[in-house]
Amino acid sequence: MDADVIVVGAGLAGLVAAHELTSRGRRVALVDQENAANLGGQAFWSFGGLFLVGSPEQRRLGIKDSFDLAWSDWRGSAGFDRLDDEDSWGVRWARAYVEWAAGEKRSWLDGHGIRFLPTVGWAERGDLRADGHGNTVPRFHIAWGTGTGVVEPFVRYARQAARDGLLTFHHRHRVDDLVVEDGAVRGVRGTVLAEDDAPRGVASGREAVGAFELTAQAVIVASGGIGADHDTVRRHWPERLGTPPREMVTGVPAYVDGRMLDISARAGVRLVNRDRMWHYTEGLRNWDPIWPGHGIRILPGPSSMWFDALGRRLPEPCLPGYDTLGTLRHLRTTEDIAGYDHSWFILTQRIIEKEFALSGSEQNPDITAKDRAGFLRERVLGKGAPGPVDAFLRNGADFVTAPTLEQLVEKMNALTDEPLLDAVAVRRQIEARDLQMSNAYSKDAQVQGIRNARRYLGDRLGRVATPHRLLDPAAGPLIGVKLHILTRKTLGGIQTDLDSRALGADGRPVEGLYAAGEAAGFGGGGVHGYNALEGTFLGGCLFSGRAAGRAAAGQTA
Repeated sequence: MDADVIVVGAGLAGLVAAHELTSRGRRVALVDQENAANLGGQAFWSFGGLFLVGSPEQRRLGIKDSFDLAWSDWRGSAGFDRLDDEDSWGVRWARAYVEWAAGEKRSWLDGHGIRFLPTVGWAERGDLRADGHGNTVPRFHIAWGTGTGVVEPFVRYARQAARDGLLTFHHRHRVDDLVVEDGAVRGVRGTVLAEDDAPRGVASGREAVGAFELTAQAVIVASGGIGADHDTVRRHWPERLGTPPREMVTGVPAYVDGRMLDISARAGVRLVNRDRMWHYTEGLRNWDPIWPGHGIRILPGPSSMWFDALGRRLPEPCLPGYDTLGTLRHLRTTEDIAGYDHSWFILTQRIIEKEFALSGSEQNPDITAKDRAGFLRERVLGKGAPGPVDAFLRNGADFVTAPTLEQLVEKMNALTDEPLLDAVAVRRQIEARDLQMSNAYSKDAQVQGIRNARRYLGDRLGRVATPHRLLDPAAGPLIGVKLHILTRKTLGGIQTDLDSRALGADGRPVEGLYAAGEAAGFGGGGVHGYNALEGTFLGGCLFSGRAAGRAAAGQTA
């Protein structure tokens, strides 16, 4: 055989699985359709947020968290409702993952040299119900080095294993089929693609120059999701989220094409929860794109006012940073706005300076470079918006600024095919909200949320602007931001048991086949259910890749 185990996909889950295998002396063939510059895959580009429960960082900030609270939040968010079928393994993976996040995960990451910023982010604050979707407390731990830093140790391990003769890279090898013999998966076959030295993330060529076949005792599929293929996203778009957008921006590189899902299904694997997906409503067109249709997500603080395409304020819990899919559902199912693919933030210069962060390793160069002095200089002591945010403000096609609201609305209308916004109606809504800022209490849910957030030290120091009236000239100028739907994650996929063994239509493991990462719905074919709590995608790749590597190592002992 060519290896003990073949790993399909050189992203984070595949690299973690490969490390678990080679650290146990197994020979690994690592197969990927992209070149060596793309080791680490999509995770390399991420912000590096990781979901931890009861961490030292939380305790230092006075955050009281526990497994019970996190598991309550997870179940309320996931809404598992296919427990006898498609969710039967996902719910078990979910509990195991939350136990890991509340236990060994922090020390395991530390053992790989992964460290965290001292502050903890409060992502996905939820739908305003104690038993509903969302994080009750901040749990979003940002790794020094962002996603690049999370990937780096596993890239290093792979390269060392290659030098030691335990791992062979097969770059530019596209898998087209799993080799099945007597009901067991025994290898892969596919197409050798022409060499392409395109930089990381840039779309590469697909010219075929040959064929290949590799054999092994086991295969691990860690090939990612469907986020770059908008046609596939639309094909699986669920009815509960209304009509799929005609236009979206793309939050992942072009190679995130989902091909291996259908290839695995042809080999007898069961795909589940394909109608569950995770897309953001705060996407921007990247003014300096790397891949086709490259979009960047705003990670907003709670203070911007959010309006639909017709200029109406979104209802709670459709608030910045609260309920991602609830907001997407509102925008796509409300009849008179479902035909439009955009919404709007209106905010002030004071808000953008304190509250805007951009997802992506390249959008956070200080954190990615682990430049602690630069981080303090830029984000704590500095004046104005962080450099990458300011670059979007100056160069981004979706940003407009103006000293008065009427001028701002005129510029916002110039960004759409027809002028849909009425300045009088927008002003009326902003003035009503501004009147709520006079007291430390309010009937307005968003204003309540702003004040609640500032009771948390991490938000008050570095994430939430001092409450103020949007129409206060001293806080200006005013800023309008056109928001697009940004594709990102597949929440369903290959159903697996707790050893990451891929399951067939009969519910039994397919001999010799494992799956990890996004291709497996981050575990079990859908560890998140319907909703994610954020910081759980990278962690899902780590957890499921670890499980797959360990189980496959045991099979090939």
